[in-house]
Amino acid sequence: MVIVGKLFGKTWLFDTLVEIAGSILTGVAIYNFALPAKFPMTGFSGLALILYRLFDLPIGVMTIVLNIPVAVLCYRVLGRRFFLCSVRCMILSSLFVDYIAPMLPQYTGERLVAAICAGVLGGLGYALIYMRNSSTGGADFITMALKAKHPHLPLGRFIMLTDGIVVVLGGIIFRDFDGIVYGMMIDLIFAVIADKIMYGANAGKLALIVTNHGEAVTERIDELCGRGTTIIDARGGFRKDHRDVVLCACSGKEMFAITCEVKLLDPASFTIILESNEVHGEGFRMLRVAEPHAGDEK
Repeated sequence: MVIVGKLFGKTWLFDTLVEIAGSILTGVAIYNFALPAKFPMTGFSGLALILYRLFDLPIGVMTIVLNIPVAVLCYRVLGRRFFLCSVRCMILSSLFVDYIAPMLPQYTGERLVAAICAGVLGGLGYALIYMRNSSTGGADFITMALKAKHPHLPLGRFIMLTDGIVVVLGGIIFRDFDGIVYGMMIDLIFAVIADKIMYGANAGKLALIVTNHGEAVTERIDELCGRGTTIIDARGGFRKDHRDVVLCACSGKEMFAITCEVKLLDPASFTIILESNEVHGEGFRMLRVAEPHAGDEK
């Protein structure tokens, strides 16, 4: 995917290919796993499933119909580009649910297995779509609008917030309280998978290396993996003597090599390794979610 992305760049063609892949996964999750197990699903797809079970209305078509008023309300918050991409993806996902997914066999086994498969496939599909700064509309419009207003909070929490209501509603209508439990489990898997796929790409390690040879350590790290470093002047708390603290952000694989080399270079050094949920900057991929691009019209 990285190689293809470099070939096409951030063009509509690559975005569309990724959205097709995401739409296939979400369509299979909804039609081939959630529908036969009669789960109260999340979001506007969940509302469309309720209407399908009550009135036999097409899932994809009803998803589009339910999307229209919400799309109009959220247009100004999310910007023209995100809105147009979401409309394209909404149409694609609706077509896959109504016409492509029915060509595949439905799973009719254990509900627990169906819930896990629906959650994993749906989470993967939504993550691919969100990573192209798009959505499937409906509750996604609400989710992304909240994300745009509160960008510091993880996207998965917004998914759980907006979708949990629909799960409970579906369980109450069909008097399926076990289904509510399964639906909430799917919602949780959605959120975890989406966050891990989207933000796991930006995750890394942060090293704080306390040493008497700061410049030598930085030079070795640059030779080893090309990562930039920062030297912080520090002072020991007990002896008050001078120390260098070398700060370096890198991947887990690079961190192992760095710690080994630092220990060889300065056996008396002291290294602290921290988990970094997200790292932005040179050498790390920047992920934009629900962020208007320059030139977007609101």
